[in-house]
Amino acid sequence: MLGGIRSGFVGKVGLPALKGLLDDLWQREVLSTDDKDTVLEDQTIRSDRARCLIDMVMAKGERASLAMIDCMLERDRELYLTLGLILPPSPTDRVGELSCALSNHPRTALSTSCVFDPTYTTPLDSIGTPAAIYAVMAPANRTRMALLITNVHFDKVKDRDGAEKDEEDMSKLLISLGYNVEQQRDLSGVEMDEAVKRFSKDPRLAATDSVFVVIMSHGVKGAILGVHHCDGVPDQFPIDNIYKHLDSARCPKLFNKPKVIIIQACRGVDDGSAIVLQVDAALPPHLADEVDADIEEDAIHRVHKEKDMVSFLSSTADTVSFRHSQQGSYFIQHLVEIFNLHAHEDHIEKLFKRVLKRFEDEPPSADRRQMAVKERCTLIRDFYLFPGL
Repeated sequence: MLGGIRSGFVGKVGLPALKGLLDDLWQREVLSTDDKDTVLEDQTIRSDRARCLIDMVMAKGERASLAMIDCMLERDRELYLTLGLILPPSPTDRVGELSCALSNHPRTALSTSCVFDPTYTTPLDSIGTPAAIYAVMAPANRTRMALLITNVHFDKVKDRDGAEKDEEDMSKLLISLGYNVEQQRDLSGVEMDEAVKRFSKDPRLAATDSVFVVIMSHGVKGAILGVHHCDGVPDQFPIDNIYKHLDSARCPKLFNKPKVIIIQACRGVDDGSAIVLQVDAALPPHLADEVDADIEEDAIHRVHKEKDMVSFLSSTADTVSFRHSQQGSYFIQHLVEIFNLHAHEDHIEKLFKRVLKRFEDEPPSADRRQMAVKERCTLIRDFYLFPGL
């Protein structure tokens, strides 16, 4: 992990940053006082001190190495980027990487029809320049992280039969995309809040280039239900808290990194369907002018707190989300299928458009009258998952 940047660190780290890292690692109890003295007193040349520090941390193992990477991110972001801990792939490299990914990517499909074509390469025009996409970390230096919370069994309300299948499918998908998945099952509202908060403080986030937070449960508008929920005694986790815990102020390790939030839960009681007449004429002018006025002008900040996020929810506001008692929810079924088929070629917003199209293509049966939705999207670049890299 640190071995790949050792020579660069020794050559580039300045003495003030070096001393700051020593203090940070001492405060985190990664280094002892004797370790600090060994670096500063037994070595007199800056490069020797840097070499001594990085070798000492590497010898202490993965936890110590991750802590040092985290400290570099917080202490000296320019050094962190200069050392290549976040690497935007070059246009020529991306074609070779994608070709390799297609031939080696593990199959995690729900059906045998989901197969990656090893002869396919994504055209550069469809990916864009490095500046147009989110950077990916070098595989040797990254530990991609994801949080998966699934509530199946409830005290007072009906259990979510089939949710185990959703949990299994989402876990397999995320693992196949290179994420280390932290799984939690049957949590209260408070416990869900604590789980997301704890995830946002995980030191391994310094070594991830993106995160997924997936929560599957019963729900109401604006909240996810905990396992103790009942009429008169609510047990809820406000969805807004996810954004608060992952924002740039509270979670600087995820600054400039894509944060994907997926929620499988009802948001109301309406079935989401309506009877309409098929017409070819354009909307009347008075209806065409009725546009969504919820966009607010951002205040001026140095760093926007809720940036680089996107949320995919299983249903629109005030509507229910349907689930099969054996096969799992339709939203997760469609999402996993689409990601398995197209993650090698499409950025994540295009993937979700394909999920929406799957709902539109479904026959109008009573159990599938829902439409998924994308919300609170602040992605400023295209986010490609680069499966297999």
